[in-house]
Amino acid sequence: MHASQGKSAGLGLALVSAFAFGGSGVAAKPLIEAGLDPLHVVWLRVAGAALVMLPVAWRHRDLLLRKPALLAGFGLLAVAGVQAFYFASLSRIPVGVALLIEYLAPALVLGWVRFVQRRPVTRAAAVGVVLAVGGLACVVEVWAGLSFDALGLLFALGAACCQVGYFVLSDQGSTGEDAADPLGVIAYGLLIGAAVLTVVARPWGMDWSLLAGRAELGGTDVPAALLLGWIVLIATVVAYVTGVVSVRKLSPQVAGVVACLEAVIATVLAWVLLREHLSAPQIIGGAVVLIGAFIAQSSAPKAAPGGPVAGGSASGVGVGADAGVGAGADTELSAGRTAP
Repeated sequence: MHASQGKSAGLGLALVSAFAFGGSGVAAKPLIEAGLDPLHVVWLRVAGAALVMLPVAWRHRDLLLRKPALLAGFGLLAVAGVQAFYFASLSRIPVGVALLIEYLAPALVLGWVRFVQRRPVTRAAAVGVVLAVGGLACVVEVWAGLSFDALGLLFALGAACCQVGYFVLSDQGSTGEDAADPLGVIAYGLLIGAAVLTVVARPWGMDWSLLAGRAELGGTDVPAALLLGWIVLIATVVAYVTGVVSVRKLSPQVAGVVACLEAVIATVLAWVLLREHLSAPQIIGGAVVLIGAFIAQSSAPKAAPGGPVAGGSASGVGVGADAGVGAGADTELSAGRTAP
């Protein structure tokens, strides 16, 4: 009875997390189109969330000495890298396309395992990679000569690559008695990411008056501060926390399936609120990317004890996952959470 209730609660939290992460791009794009630089939007998101998570960071301050490499990897890659590349891509290509390209990360992880670590991969994992790449070809409509902005596609691919780096790094020391608490990793990752982005984004040069104005969301003017509040509180703090808790209540496979809904939610919200319509081949290709990504993640081989791991858990979108924080933790730290 208690196990069933726990799984139901976990499923509900995973859905909340997927919805919250999926809505980040939809809220951020109007701010970018209103005149804010993508890097400034990223800095506002990360810095705001870091302030909210300060009490959590203080509670887990021992992590600074116990897991400095893990915290640095999460802050530099899963927070600063993924967010910066993802938001930069939003200024040039549709939200759904940017997020679907991010879902190539699990396939790229398998490439790292096979060609860099020279470890065998399962046949199912290879099929997942082929599906993901083929689906992406449909999403970007390669037969039309890349109808989307090439630089925007490269930015989205950069976000996926940052996720790969974090997948590879984060699993070291993620299990056992010395495993890091996921909430502490998130809190310090946000603080480190905010510090890095402060140097890169230079927020002192931002036009702060834009935050007091309004931005257009699907033809309707809404307060820019309201969109920013959603990005910081819902699409970052709530999304990360509910995602981590859900992984602890669900199996990695189930959490991975739910996390894949993030791209679907982001695409649907962008379609409804931003009027970013996709063609039938792009929709089919997006579904194939998600299927391939899930197969690749759930089939990734485990590393030998004490060796580096390349994300064998189930999810991987966006900045979203918490790899390196216990069994199955990769499921929630990678995604874009990133997002995306």
